[in-house]
Amino acid sequence: MPTSTTCTFTSPRGHELHARLDQPDDGRLRGAALFAHCFTCSKDLKVEKQITQALTGHGFAVLSFDFTGLGRSGGEFAETTFSADVEDLVAAAAYLEREVAPTTLLVGHSLGGAAVLTAAPRIDSVSAVATIGAPSDPTHVEHLLSGGLDEILAEGEGEVTIAGRNFTIGKSFVHDLATHRLTEQLPELGRALLVMHSPLDQTVGVDNAREIYDAAKHPKSFVSLDRADHLLSDPMDARYAAQVIAAWAERYLPESAIRDGEEEKRDYSADGAISTTGTELATDVESRGFTLRVDEPASVGGTETGPTPYDYLATALASCTTLTIRIYADRKGYQLESVTASVDYDRVHAKDCERCEHQSGRIERFTKVITLEGALSDDERADLLRVADKCPVHKTLHGQIEVFSSLA
Repeated sequence: MPTSTTCTFTSPRGHELHARLDQPDDGRLRGAALFAHCFTCSKDLKVEKQITQALTGHGFAVLSFDFTGLGRSGGEFAETTFSADVEDLVAAAAYLEREVAPTTLLVGHSLGGAAVLTAAPRIDSVSAVATIGAPSDPTHVEHLLSGGLDEILAEGEGEVTIAGRNFTIGKSFVHDLATHRLTEQLPELGRALLVMHSPLDQTVGVDNAREIYDAAKHPKSFVSLDRADHLLSDPMDARYAAQVIAAWAERYLPESAIRDGEEEKRDYSADGAISTTGTELATDVESRGFTLRVDEPASVGGTETGPTPYDYLATALASCTTLTIRIYADRKGYQLESVTASVDYDRVHAKDCERCEHQSGRIERFTKVITLEGALSDDERADLLRVADKCPVHKTLHGQIEVFSSLA
């Protein structure tokens, strides 16, 4: 599990900004990332947590913070501007460099995406920038202020309702937006760019992604967040975006970014697994030098950032089955091109299970469906089906199992 700590740093305008720093707990650091949230949001948005978890799993330290006047940060939101948000990002990068490592990746959501694109040229260490649902022009957010824009311009400030919450917006915010021309700045970005956007985004239309992509120079990439809404409120959409960003960003990290300049050495000989669970209902399991994410569905309090323990149990049975069949087929000289094992798990009453030996109560049942591809005779297929039940995991599940627990 990544380690998470709260911290504060001071903005260029003297406000104390509240932040959260997440780091890989194994001491291996490949880079440092900074996340900028959407307009009027905070660092605690669900999609931000998903992306943070994915990035720490890939060896990034991630700093997330509340912009001035939002969340737990100081200052008045009515007095802030887009330019001030960009200055906050530059200050956050400086803090991250002092405390952990130089910032190598910027990730921005919605208006935070426009902010990281504007801030990137001012942070020398940044080599990659990723945006999610970002507007191509910061003035795009003015449509969110339409209900109070006249009052803001006439009175100097006004109250607007955004996402069911009331905010006081100052005239300086509106005027400052007009001074930024993002598409004119993008040709000089000088960093790798990943643009992610949903074609169904009703808040920031997907045409904004095209304008950002067309204005930027290579290397640049576009990924469609099909069926997602603007806030990526579906955990599956948030998880997909997080995994893509984490995998993409690795390409633009120099090997020298690895802490102590040494590659991680895996202990392939160590048996078993180690799992440590913190305050969240999710865990990273270490096994033979590999890290596996384990989580639970959102319906039971999880964050759905990985398979469940029972998913892994089904995975063990499915993979062991196909590997055993592959080994046996090669030894027998069968023309097996590929083998697929689909495993389902459920709990049933013993009386409803015709093939079960139990007479009462409930039993755990795994159902395997095996698909064999290749020029195989009926006898060879029957032989491989027989071997499917001989795999070591299958035998373990059918054998006598004892588990002993003790306190360290």
